[in-house]
Parts: sequence; structure tokens; C-alpha cells
Amino acid sequence: MNEEFEAYRALLFTIAYRMTGSAADAEDLVQDAYVRYVSTDTDVVRDVKAFLVTILTRLALDRL
Repeated sequence: MNEEFEAYRALLFTIAYRMTGSAADAEDLVQDAYVRYVSTDTDVVRDVKAFLVTILTRLALDRL
């Protein structure tokens, strides 16, 4: 599970940074996305990348 997340960490950071304009906020959002990801039943996740990007963008929109 951790390897799946790490494969997309850079992408998630880039998206979060572009949305917030702050590296600190972007890192916080990536960590929040990780916490949500590990607490999710990954057996029902069909596309990990889409799932993580969706979580992250929703968290960023909530923060903004």
C-alpha cells in the first residue's frame, strides 16, 4: 500500500502546490491524503492514481 502511494507522491505534491501556491500547504495536503488512503479499504479502489488525485483535489479545495 505504501509503495502505491509513494509512486504518486510527486504528482500529488505538484497538484497541491499548483492549487495552493504554498509548499508547506502542499506537503500537509499530501500527508492528509495519505492518512485517508491508508484508512480506506483499498480492495474497492479500482484506480489508485485517480483515487489519490480525487482525494487530494477535494482536500485542497476545502483548504482554499
